[in-house]
Amino acid sequence: MIEGTLFVVAAPSGAGKSTLVNALLDCEPDISLSISHTTRPPRVGEEYGRHYYFVERTEFEREIAEDIFLEHAEVHGNLYGTSRTVVHDKLGSGADVLLEIDWQGARQVRARKPDCVSVFILPPSRPELERRLRGRGSDAPEVIERRLFNSREEIAHANEFDYIIINDRFEDALGDLRSIVHAVRKRAPLQWRRHETLIEELLAP
Repeated sequence: MIEGTLFVVAAPSGAGKSTLVNALLDCEPDISLSISHTTRPPRVGEEYGRHYYFVERTEFEREIAEDIFLEHAEVHGNLYGTSRTVVHDKLGSGADVLLEIDWQGARQVRARKPDCVSVFILPPSRPELERRLRGRGSDAPEVIERRLFNSREEIAHANEFDYIIINDRFEDALGDLRSIVHAVRKRAPLQWRRHETLIEELLAP
């Protein structure tokens, strides 16, 4: 079985990461989204097991102690983490997996799985980032201010990623993200293993 590819997508809050990821998953059904654990309370319309596994902080800290996470980080005062077993099982079955996480988690994933493919999403401008955050209408003013403040540190780590996409025009950003996925799937080592029978036939005298 050829192991799947692990894609990591990160961005500051308000850059449109979740919207892009959801659109990518609609276009590329062969990619499986790994659902994260979080201590953040659910927003309106969010469901347990579909958007996140919502857990209490004490439970999350117990899971950290049991080393169940591939990565975990505290973001805007809440804990987030990705199950190591779930990701490894999906990759081992040949499925591509996507993690929608922050830069801290992405750094941990790269350390544990250096062959992952990482993408950072940038907003087109700071005023637009603020407009999007305030326009969501789901966060209190103090939460928005904290997210705007933290965005500077998050963006400072964008150069650690394999690719950077600027989400100005949504259709263009989605096209860029899909192009990265398609290019990764055409890499020579993967194609060589995937089409071993064809290559043997072509090489036969």
